Order: sequence, then C-alpha cells, then structure tokens
Amino acid sequence: MTVAHTPDYQLANLPRASIGRRLGATAYDLLLAIAVYILAGIIGFALFALCQKAGLIIIPTGTPLADSLRQNVLYHGLYQCWLWFAVIAFYSYFWSRAGQTLGMQAWRLRVQHFNGQNLSLITAIARFCWSLLGVGNLWLLFSKQKLALQDQMTRSEMVVLPTHRHKS
Repeated sequence: MTVAHTPDYQLANLPRASIGRRLGATAYDLLLAIAVYILAGIIGFALFALCQKAGLIIIPTGTPLADSLRQNVLYHGLYQCWLWFAVIAFYSYFWSRAGQTLGMQAWRLRVQHFNGQNLSLITAIARFCWSLLGVGNLWLLFSKQKLALQDQMTRSEMVVLPTHRHKS
C-alpha cells in the first residue's frame, strides 16, 4: 500500500500496533538512527575543525581537537545538541512526511492522528520527546486502547497497515 496516495478516510480505524511490532520496527530504525548519529558526528567534528582553522574557536596549543571538543563545556554542549538535533530531525521528518520510517515500512506500521492524517512537524518532535527513547512503549502493557505514552500525549496512534494484494 502506498501511503502517500491513500485517502485519509482509508487510514482511519486501522488496528493499532502491538508492542512486539513496535519493538521490531524500533530495532530496524535504531540502526538507521545510529548511522544518522555517526554522520552528524562527522559533520559536526568537521565544522568544529573548520571553525578552529578559521580562528573562530581558540583551543590551547598542543591540545588535540577531539580533546578540546570533549573538555570544553560550551563546545561539548553544542556538539551534543547538534547530534540530538540530527536524530530528532530524522524521525520527525519521516513521521511528518509519510508517517513511516524505513523500519516502520518493513513492519507495515504508520504513525498518524486518529483520523488518519499525518502528524505535523511539531507533533512529530513532541512524539519523539514523549517516547522517552522508546521507554514510552512500555505504557502499552497497561493501556487497554493500545496507546503508548507518546501516542496519548500527542493524540496520535501507531497502526498496522493492511497487506497489499496485487490482482493478477
């Protein structure tokens, strides 16, 4: 099923995803998030090096650049913010565009509002924060409605998409 061409009314009232399916998709997406984190780290370190070369950042003579980045509270804080921004942007972009990350596509999952509409970018960011790095899914063990903490706090749901059958 191509989600981009599916009317909202067909996406409403789909069955909600179980914790097992969510964890399966999370395992796939964790690999992608690690790749995004590493790529952002490389880009961030390169920008830090460029700023140092341009004289915008002064580090003590003889101090390796990586040590300076790690030891200086301001530089380290900015670098960590950049890394988190990249990971949050990864999830938020895909959740707000089509309601799916690559891992969610493999497990036929979609995150959406209860009426089937895509999340806004702000709602997707809030969803990431309320997920508590995946711990919010444990709320499913106590929820009769099959809503995780991040679902309840952002008025969204994770649904299982129907299988697509081609007619011969």
